[in-house]
Amino acid sequence: MSYSVAQLAAATPGNRDRYVDLLRVASLGTVVSGHWLMAAVTPDGIGNLLAVVPGLQVLTWVFQVMPVFFFVGGFSHALSYRSLCRREPGRPVYAAFLRARLRRLLRPTLAFVVAWGAAALAVQLAGGGGGLTGVALRLVTQPLWFIGIYLAMVAFTPPLLRLHERYGWAAFCALVAAAGAVDVLRFALGVPYVEFLNFAFVWLAVHQLGFLRADARAAGGGWGRVPVLLAAAGLGAAALLVAVGPYPLSMVGMPGEKVSNMAPPTFALLCHGLWLVGAVELLRRPATRLLAAPRAWRAVVAANGVAMTAFLWHLTAMLGVYGAQLALGLDLPRPATAAWWAQVPVRLAAAALLTALLVAVFRTFERPAPAGPAPSSGSGPLAAGGITLCLLGVLGLSLTGFGGLLEGHTAVLIVVPVSAPVAVAMVLAGWLLVERPPAPVRTPAASATRDAA
Repeated sequence: MSYSVAQLAAATPGNRDRYVDLLRVASLGTVVSGHWLMAAVTPDGIGNLLAVVPGLQVLTWVFQVMPVFFFVGGFSHALSYRSLCRREPGRPVYAAFLRARLRRLLRPTLAFVVAWGAAALAVQLAGGGGGLTGVALRLVTQPLWFIGIYLAMVAFTPPLLRLHERYGWAAFCALVAAAGAVDVLRFALGVPYVEFLNFAFVWLAVHQLGFLRADARAAGGGWGRVPVLLAAAGLGAAALLVAVGPYPLSMVGMPGEKVSNMAPPTFALLCHGLWLVGAVELLRRPATRLLAAPRAWRAVVAANGVAMTAFLWHLTAMLGVYGAQLALGLDLPRPATAAWWAQVPVRLAAAALLTALLVAVFRTFERPAPAGPAPSSGSGPLAAGGITLCLLGVLGLSLTGFGGLLEGHTAVLIVVPVSAPVAVAMVLAGWLLVERPPAPVRTPAASATRDAA
């Protein structure tokens, strides 16, 4: 049974943290808008507006909001896992937790992968795949890196939550210290490959902050001065690191940079994440008052229902708008010129409209599964293996794209070459393992009945 937005909004429990839902939608919406604005497309290819106008890179200190999404994820994962443990006392719930958290994430992702994979194969079999089409085939999967990292956050939630419950702030501080140590080994001592550890330490530290926020909520109070301290210390440390260290100004990756704050993440990006988390928490009270209005809350509920689908398809929409301009012979001004800026509102509106159309087609894959019986514990090792395959496959696909399918194009994932078909196979296999129904539990009564028969 499906419910309308008005029904879902009206059924919202009184103790729900509505601000967290707003942050989830707002952070994804900011990323989408930023990608649309940063794209500097010409008939020769796609560049980055921030590289064309370096002075705009300071804006990434406000608009690079992925840390906020991971913070919200930590908050939600802590509440979800603890709730499941209360409903299934004394039983292993890891597999059930993964299934519950991944259904609304992987289903729209698989729909996106299958649709684009089929389109890419058809285009290349027909002899296409050059020009802007070839760029699109490589580019559209890049946002999947975020899905892969988020899958890792889900997978690590139970063990890290146990560490958090034992050590509290010390567990968070240990992750922060580990991220800093990685950068010392990387930049001061030149240790090779150590930087890739910060894909874990940086994002897990921000995720751990969500656990701490969940504790504050459970205790019925706020954080006190924690948001102010996070914002001040994070902003000050990030500014100092950029001023005197090897870190670039931009908090997103720039083409041709020797060092990127994003890939792999740096300690400067972690400090930036702390500043953002503190800043958004300082806005909690006025935003919560706003969300008490039924109309505002219905808008957040509606957006949450399609946010992941919109995120997956927003680059498709953007490239569709630019492709239409080229196909119709319309002027495509040089990026950052007056004529280019004049076209920005029209391009953004067109991209939003096309994204809405794509959401209307694919939103069904993001709808929650029908309510069923209480989740079963299932097989934890199988589920862990499944999510590992999923996250590696998704990360691999974000690197390879769908270009060069017929030529066997590969990209290096950590140290292993991977192709798009192999990455897709990994995602599908992992999904099946996570979704695999658990074996029925044999009870003495059931065994006696079967033996009597």
